[in-house]
Amino acid sequence: MKRLVPVLVLLAVVIAAGVYFYPRLTKKTEPENQLTLSGNIEAHESLLSFKVQGRIIDLPVEEGQSVERGALLARLDDADYVQKVRIDEANVHVRKSNLALTLAGTREQEVKASQQTMLDAQADLQQKKLDYDRAQSLFSKDEVSAQDRDLADTALKRAQATFQAAQQRYNEAVEGSRKEDIVIARANLTEANANLGLSRVTLDYTTLRAPSAGVITVRPAELGEVVAPGTPVVTLADLEHVWLRAYIAETDLGRIRWGQEATVTTDTYPGKQYHGRISFISSSAEFTPKSVQTYKERVTLVYRIKIDVDNPHHELKPGMPADAHVDLAAANAKAPPQGAAPEK
Repeated sequence: MKRLVPVLVLLAVVIAAGVYFYPRLTKKTEPENQLTLSGNIEAHESLLSFKVQGRIIDLPVEEGQSVERGALLARLDDADYVQKVRIDEANVHVRKSNLALTLAGTREQEVKASQQTMLDAQADLQQKKLDYDRAQSLFSKDEVSAQDRDLADTALKRAQATFQAAQQRYNEAVEGSRKEDIVIARANLTEANANLGLSRVTLDYTTLRAPSAGVITVRPAELGEVVAPGTPVVTLADLEHVWLRAYIAETDLGRIRWGQEATVTTDTYPGKQYHGRISFISSSAEFTPKSVQTYKERVTLVYRIKIDVDNPHHELKPGMPADAHVDLAAANAKAPPQGAAPEK
């Protein structure tokens, strides 16, 4: 038994040494002019929802389904919104009729009253003129006093003023009230048309269509569900143009630049390469996320970068791990490192 203990100790030491040195001896050395980064594939996703409240009566898409731009994604029960459009259409018809009547006529009662007042004032003026002429004739024959002639003259002037005022009120009744009614009628018609336009827009909001081509990645809503405005119905992802989220060590930050080309590879498709380019370099450092394993030894501070990748055959999926290989020799030959670019 005493002889077996040293053998076991020696065997344990050999195993520990093998575990420690094997990864370091077999680890591939990174080429001097190439920077390798590891990360995960991400997609540009849009959370699509309705702008109005309602019950979903049509939901023809499923998760993983590809859709074209303008394709129907969901539809709400639009009975209430259709009825609102009909009400507003009837209101527009009424406003148009009111405007037509206003253009054809005026306030008849007010105009007739003003006209009658003017005619009475005109008749009184004619009578006062006859009285003045008679008094003037008698005064020239010394048959009436000067006071009687002056009283007739004063009455004539008052009658003339009264007639002019009545005539002005009549003209204002014809012209002024007509313009006022026309302005009001046109304003009412404009308001009715605006309400009708808003109702039609709201009715159109009951149909949800794809703003662009893509793939339905998530469909949290169900048929028959009542959704509020802004509640996500489907998530649409653009798998044609995905991007790689990666982190670069602070010591390597000066070796890359915005717009620099990169080659992306995955374990899913060994030997296949995807063309990419650096589209974003963070301007602030952060701690390395625990879920991300960098190709080189981890450091305390890293910078997040994005690499846009062409994915015409939808082979790269969101969440898929991938590696990016950046050719530093080609980059240095083109231009010196640039500063951080704004995120898209």
